[in-house]
Amino acid sequence: MAEPEEPPEQPSIRTERGIAPVSRCWLRPTLGVREDVDRTEVIRSCVNPTYSKVFTLDYYFEEVQRLRLELYDVNSGHNGLKEAVFLGSVECTLGQIISQRKLCKALLRPGGTVGKAIITITAEELTGNDDYIELSFSARKLDDKDFFSKSDPFLEIYRVNDDATMQLVYRTETVMNNLNPVWKTFKVSLNSLCSGDHDRKLQCTVWDWDSNGKHDYIGEFEASFKEMRGAIDGRQVQWPCMNSKYKTKKKNYKNSGIVILNQCKIIKMHSFLDYIMGGCQIQFTVAIDFTASNGDPRNSCSLHYIHPFQPNEYLKALVAVGEICQDYDSDKMFPAFGFGAQIPPDYKVSHDFAVNFNEGNPECAGIQGVVEAYQACLPKLQLYGPTNIAPIIQKVANTASQEVHTKEAMQYFILLILTDGVITDMADTREAIVQASHLPMSVIIVGIGSADFSDMQMLDGDDGILRSLKGEPVLRDIVQFVPFRNFKHASPAALAKSVLAEVPNQVVDYYNSKGIKPKVPSQYQSSRQFGP
Repeated sequence: MAEPEEPPEQPSIRTERGIAPVSRCWLRPTLGVREDVDRTEVIRSCVNPTYSKVFTLDYYFEEVQRLRLELYDVNSGHNGLKEAVFLGSVECTLGQIISQRKLCKALLRPGGTVGKAIITITAEELTGNDDYIELSFSARKLDDKDFFSKSDPFLEIYRVNDDATMQLVYRTETVMNNLNPVWKTFKVSLNSLCSGDHDRKLQCTVWDWDSNGKHDYIGEFEASFKEMRGAIDGRQVQWPCMNSKYKTKKKNYKNSGIVILNQCKIIKMHSFLDYIMGGCQIQFTVAIDFTASNGDPRNSCSLHYIHPFQPNEYLKALVAVGEICQDYDSDKMFPAFGFGAQIPPDYKVSHDFAVNFNEGNPECAGIQGVVEAYQACLPKLQLYGPTNIAPIIQKVANTASQEVHTKEAMQYFILLILTDGVITDMADTREAIVQASHLPMSVIIVGIGSADFSDMQMLDGDDGILRSLKGEPVLRDIVQFVPFRNFKHASPAALAKSVLAEVPNQVVDYYNSKGIKPKVPSQYQSSRQFGP
């Protein structure tokens, strides 16, 4: 058996899910605890193998998808694991691979020692059919079906399904009294048009509109998206519009007109992964409620009580959501703020103080750093009130507004607010959310404890459009509110899944609305500035 060794210059060997310098080995990623995803092929007598095997995994932003990649040295003539020698493993999350696009980690040998071998895992998104097609049709010399005027033509496009049934994809408007109509440009998804199959048959029919609903048939033609693509470069694509009845009866019949595709434009619809893999960072910020209604932290009945063996609800919610977001932030530095407490040294009430008491740099190192700062600040605070969250939303919004000016998809902000009661500045909060809806920002509010949170539901736009007191509506839905008690007996993953499920669409909606395309930055560095 050849021992793994470090070559003079470690090559960057590309495969969709992994490489490692090791002889006669395969790579076996395990998703979760017990699920064996797949195995690579065996590469014989090679210390720098390139695996051709691609592993396809379903990706969910709102879940921590843990991967374990194991390497084995296979004995000659046997490909089974029973006789293979386990060389080591690498553990990571799918989110880490996605956010970095290429993840390099040292192989952890049996016994826990770090080996010289390096595993590089790269990821690519399997493209879907989310793109849109913009089409511009016209026609010339259509048959005249009316006695006292000219035809009033409209065009219908049907997709022919695999079972030979037809599905209407689009119907144009009617152009009145015109044998040479120019229909308005329209947009359909590639999935609706042809289910992503460029060769799928499309049945196109031209009708003469009648007010009684009994439209007269002018003719039809068959097409495919592959043919339509010919109009992408500004060239026209033409089809003769044929009436089979006339073709049989009329001796010199040629056609019932010509239908022309003047333009075919493919509109790329970028996905959440396009932006994340293009370098967009998720900037995670947490804000914690320190109002008196939480109870004295020294009392075991307090929502802020630090139990030696059991984390309180604030910590459970913080870790559940933060554990997901941290994979998408390269510097792993997270601003943490508090509100509703009297803070040292003068013990004035503050609604946006740094939990580490460093107003110039409120960032904590990792989620564990946020946890430690939270626990350390509790004895130094005087819990007070009221419960105002507008200041903290405005604080993060001020930072997010700086990102707008770059006109690049580099930083998207998620603010997690943990509060034990209904807020007392509802009008100001509504105004702050409306303004924040114009920014690269989402707000997650988790209600801690047993309070009545019914009034908080209005902040979540699922049941209607949130408006400011002035009547201005939110540009897009950016708030997700859930009471923690709904997940008290569930796993932390269930809470994270509930509050983060909408984030990918919120990210895409924002950048699409601004016409901002994803990019691949050469190097990302945090440029966040939080003032007092």
